Amino acid sequence: MKTMIYSLALAAFVSLASCNNDDPVLTQKDWQGTATYFASTDEQFTTYYRPAVGYVGDPMPFYDPVEQSFKILYLQDFRPNPADTYHPIWGVSTKDLSSYQSLGELIPTGTAAEADAALGTGSTIYDEAEKLYYTFYTGHTSRQEVVMMATSSDFKTWTKSKSFYLQGDDYGYSVKDFRDPFVFKGDDGQYHMIVSTQQGTKGVLAEFTSANLKSWESKGVFMSMMWDRFYECPDIFKMGDWWYLVYSEKLASVRKVQYFKGRTLDELKSCTANDAGLWPDNHEGVLDSRAFYAGKTASDGTNRYIWGWCPTRAGNDNTAVGAAPNEPEWAGNLVAHRVIQHEDGTLSLGSVEGIDKKYATESPLKVMAKSETGVTENADKYVLTGEAYVLFNRLNVSNKLSFTVKASSKTDKFGFSFVRGTDSKKYYTIVVSPENGGDDKKLNFEENGEEGIGFVNGIDGYYFPTPANNEYNVTIYTDNSVCVVYINDNVVYTNRIYGLQKNCWSINSYAGTVEVSNVRVNYY
Repeated sequence: MKTMIYSLALAAFVSLASCNNDDPVLTQKDWQGTATYFASTDEQFTTYYRPAVGYVGDPMPFYDPVEQSFKILYLQDFRPNPADTYHPIWGVSTKDLSSYQSLGELIPTGTAAEADAALGTGSTIYDEAEKLYYTFYTGHTSRQEVVMMATSSDFKTWTKSKSFYLQGDDYGYSVKDFRDPFVFKGDDGQYHMIVSTQQGTKGVLAEFTSANLKSWESKGVFMSMMWDRFYECPDIFKMGDWWYLVYSEKLASVRKVQYFKGRTLDELKSCTANDAGLWPDNHEGVLDSRAFYAGKTASDGTNRYIWGWCPTRAGNDNTAVGAAPNEPEWAGNLVAHRVIQHEDGTLSLGSVEGIDKKYATESPLKVMAKSETGVTENADKYVLTGEAYVLFNRLNVSNKLSFTVKASSKTDKFGFSFVRGTDSKKYYTIVVSPENGGDDKKLNFEENGEEGIGFVNGIDGYYFPTPANNEYNVTIYTDNSVCVVYINDNVVYTNRIYGLQKNCWSINSYAGTVEVSNVRVNYY
């Protein structure tokens, strides 16, 4: 019995010690001198925000002109949530998008008997004349969804309106699907509200207008949804000479953030007229990957940014990326990108200056291993031919990786791997693969190694045009398991890869010849 008690006590001590930053195993291990696999776990996130308790659900970003900061309201997911009353609206504040200050709970749920027993997505707008913030949000029960409203004079204390209430079936729309109100001011000086709903069996965006944010008039259907799909979390804004609708596709096989564009609001509305399929660009309107959802934007007048959540995965399974039964979990970490507008009005996403500046400390770079053939090193440049790789030393918890890949032709194939040690049974790779004879590239996510499954079904790779000069400027930011890849300010690929911190990583070639240069690793 004494032996058993001692063993249990020792196990408890070891368990506690493993959570301690002063654990001698963690602090004394020669991280830079070994390439063996380390089973790392997530620590506190410091760039891609997650609350101390729970997770970030649908974000509702807003630029506060009074405090001149971004406020991001979001649906707080506790796991487990109460059965009937869940997803209260919490908030964070930021000026540079690299760190966030919690504002705590702003709008609580109602009781189980009230229309807002559970809360859903909405939007915030500031009335300069009244010096009042308005947040329109979704009230949800098992029976119905309605649009509700709360106001605040200081963004701290919010008062729910007892009289404001928009119900879908009052206007010929669905009772159960009537949600995600988004409010913006049009060129006509009127406030416009867009609501995701259904008319019969057809998904539509309903439109309402108001002169004062209090009384709203139905204007009918703003836009029909193509192919009987459902557009969640709509966001409408004007950028330069173009109007945009950003939305999240609910269909499990798609589940991505997409957009439409038009020179006027009327042209924007016509994008889906008669299901014509007038997709706006060669991305088919797609922004980011399946690991970035519920994206909505806000602008400080100089830059526009988009926030979405990167989902967690049940059992920390890196392959849980697709549709049921292998879906990612709802909610996760808050991820932000800069919105880039091109001359033709198309949009892409790029890195955030505040985040980039945060990764200020350079980490020494060391080659730990490489393939027996196909690798040539010369003055910090690596030429990889055929199936070849270079394995670099261990990463920190939060990292910025940057390098340039110069391909010899448009059909070359390369990638970069994480959670890779010399003894890894599994590791994870983002592959840049030629498509359409090399005219396009596709980002694929793979589980490699002797126990890996190869291509991860369901993740749905990301297409982009091959650069004319065959040059790829790659920047990767990691914060624990969140991994965000930018290529040439034209492609962003958010993913969650458990275990990448404190493990080695590699750059690989699979076909053709690529030259890798300017490899840098920074951390904070």
